[in-house]
Amino acid sequence: MPTLTTIALFVLTAAGLLIIPGPSVLYIVTRSAAQGRRAGLASVLGIEVAGLVHGLAAALGLSALLLTSALAFNIVKYVGAAYLIYLGLRTLFKRERKQEALAPAQKSFAQIFLQGFLVDLLNPKTALFFYAFLPQFVDPARGSAIWQMLFFGLLFEVVGVITDGTYALLGSLAGRFLTTNRLYQRVQRYVTGSIYIGLGLTTAVTGSSQD
Repeated sequence: MPTLTTIALFVLTAAGLLIIPGPSVLYIVTRSAAQGRRAGLASVLGIEVAGLVHGLAAALGLSALLLTSALAFNIVKYVGAAYLIYLGLRTLFKRERKQEALAPAQKSFAQIFLQGFLVDLLNPKTALFFYAFLPQFVDPARGSAIWQMLFFGLLFEVVGVITDGTYALLGSLAGRFLTTNRLYQRVQRYVTGSIYIGLGLTTAVTGSSQD
């Protein structure tokens, strides 16, 4: 079991990293603004569960495959980018009935959870982050390295629930303001779709496993 000092240092470091907005935060805020607090929290849950998978993969050494294989890294990267772009295009070009113009169709929480899960799971940079970050806090003298990495992976996601949940709440507050704006109501799907496509393109062009 890690020392309390190590745990405290890990929590502070994780919070400092998680508070910086990234692709996952942008997705959470977008979904929360579009459909409210519960939708934002559903996306947070999906993202954090995917983070647990990444943490498990790092602990078992599976993430090393992405580090050593440019092909594996690029396959995951481009699949993730394609999924985000698909979400964006589907949002932009979906057929919209007149009565939906001011009240866009709502996604179920299960759909939102799955989208958040896939958005994070298919981001190879997240896998490499866990593989590089978690071992920094492992002390072989304190027991099994695998169990320590699993512990820190779980703790990272607990901190993530707090920080990402805060962003979801802020996004929902912004959404309440925007829902009173008729112009935004009419262009909402274009804004949301463009953000998804932008995230996908950014994922596709940023770095490789050798960066």
